[in-house]
Amino acid sequence: MDPRETMRVLPGFLQHRLTLFTGKPIIGQKSPGWTPSYHLIAAAGAMAAGAALSAAAWTLAGWWLLLLAAGWAVTLHGMRNLRMMIFHQCSHRNMYRRRTADLVIGRAVSSVLVIQNFERYSREHVADHHAAHHMTLRDPTVQAFLISLGLTPGMTREAMWRRVLGRMFSPLFHLQFAVARARSFWSASASAERATAGVLYGGLTVATAVTGTWPAFLVVWWVPLIPLFQMSNILRLCVKHTFPPVGTEVRRGREYFASLTNAIFIGEAAPARQGAGAWCRWTVRMLFVHAPARFLVLTGDTVVHDYHHRYPASREWHDYLFARQRDLETGHHGWPAYEHVWGLVPAINRVFDSIAVADPEEYDAGRIASVSKRELFAAFDD
Repeated sequence: MDPRETMRVLPGFLQHRLTLFTGKPIIGQKSPGWTPSYHLIAAAGAMAAGAALSAAAWTLAGWWLLLLAAGWAVTLHGMRNLRMMIFHQCSHRNMYRRRTADLVIGRAVSSVLVIQNFERYSREHVADHHAAHHMTLRDPTVQAFLISLGLTPGMTREAMWRRVLGRMFSPLFHLQFAVARARSFWSASASAERATAGVLYGGLTVATAVTGTWPAFLVVWWVPLIPLFQMSNILRLCVKHTFPPVGTEVRRGREYFASLTNAIFIGEAAPARQGAGAWCRWTVRMLFVHAPARFLVLTGDTVVHDYHHRYPASREWHDYLFARQRDLETGHHGWPAYEHVWGLVPAINRVFDSIAVADPEEYDAGRIASVSKRELFAAFDD
């Protein structure tokens, strides 16, 4: 039985929260009516609230420092939603569908998060990640797998896990990643982006140096912005798309493109038994195993990235969970059936297994320079 449907037994006031948590509505559930502005305000608000909580914990010191973890988590959640949902939709000119508004928001996000500058990301994302070059050596996603993570066809699943976990906890890798982000932001960025970043970070650096609060600035802001953001980035990249198997001859059409992306739902089936012990175990696993995956890695609409690749310019993007469910229930309009995986780790395993059996000649990192003019440092960004 569908794990989400097993949660119908829980009270009605929890159902929309469970839909947001899992990424999957129950059959027949109505949308709460999310809007682009709601997502923008929620993301920016979470980032600000998390920073405020971390600042308070640092100021109060003592046992209050335990709240730093919660503050970092909320800050990171807001940052990742700004990057993965708001910035992404602006790059498609689909946030408000008004060029100036989407441009201003996109540039502001890149300046605050120090990620690849907006115009370049928008151009490369649409030209090299969507359409004919999707999951080829020209695709930034493929370049990130091969170059940034060092994952190649023929590696075992276990070897890929060791490589990825090694990257996630390597100070040198995080330093290289941070430098790559700064370079991809600064290279050919708009003067408005550079000015915004310069005023923001220059001003904060001077202010905290003069007031002696620079340690708080490092702890409150830079911890979620650099190591935590990048760890989330790595895990998100590892579930983004599967690789086509050796011998795939048809590289166009709906069947092919749909086969490279699946939804990733978070959570597990509610217990069939009514005993308190079973429900306690389920609750603990939902809160401490699955919640971090949903709210720190697979934030926003990333759980249903397959819907975006079917309808990249959908006017319903802000209602993403319910838009996908409606499309599913109405027969997915000429596209093949949707596919999904439950859980972050199974989703990563699915991608790793696809890399293992991909064509080693086609996905040879040494050939990237011959097919792409994209600087390799930009491949670090997702």
